[in-house]
Amino acid sequence: MSEIPYSYPWDTAASAVAEQWSSLEPGEESGAIVAVAGRIMLSRPQGKLAFAELRDSSGSVQLFCLAKVTEDFEAFTHLSLGDWVGATGEVVRTKRGELSVKVTSWQLLAEARRSFGDKWHGVSDVETRYRQREVDLWANEESRGRLLARSALIRNLRERLWGQGFIEVETPILNPIAGGAAARPFTTHHNALDATFYLRIAPELYLKRLVVGGFERVFEIGRLFRNEGISTRHNPEFTTVEAYIAYMDYLGLMELVEELVAGIVMDVCGTTTLSYQGQTIEMGAPWRRATMAELTSEAVGRPVDVHTDRAVLAELLIAAGGKAPDDSWGPGKLLAELFEATAEASIVQPTFVTDHPAETSPLARRHRDDPDLVERFETFVVGRELINGFSELTDPDDQRARFEEQAAAHEAGDDEAMLVDEEYLRALEHGLPPTAGVGIGIDRLAMLLVDAANIREVIAFPTLKPLPQG
Repeated sequence: MSEIPYSYPWDTAASAVAEQWSSLEPGEESGAIVAVAGRIMLSRPQGKLAFAELRDSSGSVQLFCLAKVTEDFEAFTHLSLGDWVGATGEVVRTKRGELSVKVTSWQLLAEARRSFGDKWHGVSDVETRYRQREVDLWANEESRGRLLARSALIRNLRERLWGQGFIEVETPILNPIAGGAAARPFTTHHNALDATFYLRIAPELYLKRLVVGGFERVFEIGRLFRNEGISTRHNPEFTTVEAYIAYMDYLGLMELVEELVAGIVMDVCGTTTLSYQGQTIEMGAPWRRATMAELTSEAVGRPVDVHTDRAVLAELLIAAGGKAPDDSWGPGKLLAELFEATAEASIVQPTFVTDHPAETSPLARRHRDDPDLVERFETFVVGRELINGFSELTDPDDQRARFEEQAAAHEAGDDEAMLVDEEYLRALEHGLPPTAGVGIGIDRLAMLLVDAANIREVIAFPTLKPLPQG
């Protein structure tokens, strides 16, 4: 064999062979010469004949080799599973009815020096599948299909937002202040500026500054970073879309969101009725709407809300086995914790959980009917949060007061609390019109679409504990 070439004149995808020549009868030749390329996933030498499955990103095609026709026939029969090969030949259907490329010439494009699972056994070891994703993707068609579905989800989302007049933007990943959400940030140091920066935990504040600047509909699809635990639902590095719309409140936003997501699900899956871990989920609009107080009251069996006596809420939280109440928590925080401990896991169908406590929502606008609440919703499906949105707080004085409350909590030891962001406050003083904003977790939505129980299944390279070096 000659040395590995610098390129290969590939001209036909494996899927195209099946699509264009599906009408060939057993034993019939097409007269069409094609060049295909991909990995050898199965090899069956049979004396003067040899068959191999060649797989590319579009699918698989059989290579049919004859000793008297195929150049370097003997070398072909010694190819290893996983070798990259380019092959040229006529499209035929064998007498046994298999659509094939009858190979006249071929080239080795890359040697697989490490073996991996074949089409029959795949790669079953979980550690190998996540740590060596390149092996998993070739050996397990299901893994490849999940990432393809994720790609289709993002493409569809982007096109739908473009179609509604949204402008796609990019905001900084290195932030001088960790803001936009309550989370523990990753910290890094910029040598040239001799300054501490944080990997962004949310792009919210920058996106709203763009609304102040006159971009009335903006969105960003990108990575966020939160220095928190790893679980089947959480990866420290994850993807969201955040979108902001001037002149809209959270009521209009809920209608937009349910139509957006239902449309994506229909386009990607062909139906809005999904099967997820043995449960049937109906993603078609409209979705149920219920306040946090209503759902929590249902769960604990008695009326509770943000005005319920603090001691009563604390007692109910302890009885439910929730987090131990902190002395600094007011009724709002206790209600939110009680909802999480009692009601959250029981929400199966998509549900807008509305009207959150102001105490736990420092960036949302106060509710028009109750200043102790905010106009906020979270969408839960199968017990997990998928979407978060609200009418944005536009009053710079109220925002400063809430930032200062967060800063005080940070000083008291809450490393997830926000700090005062003077640049954002200055932007608000230029005027932010009535605005609604939403964030959708791409990874969790992808999990739902492909029926994956673990978030790692829909992330190409999930965060793993580093292996020892050396």
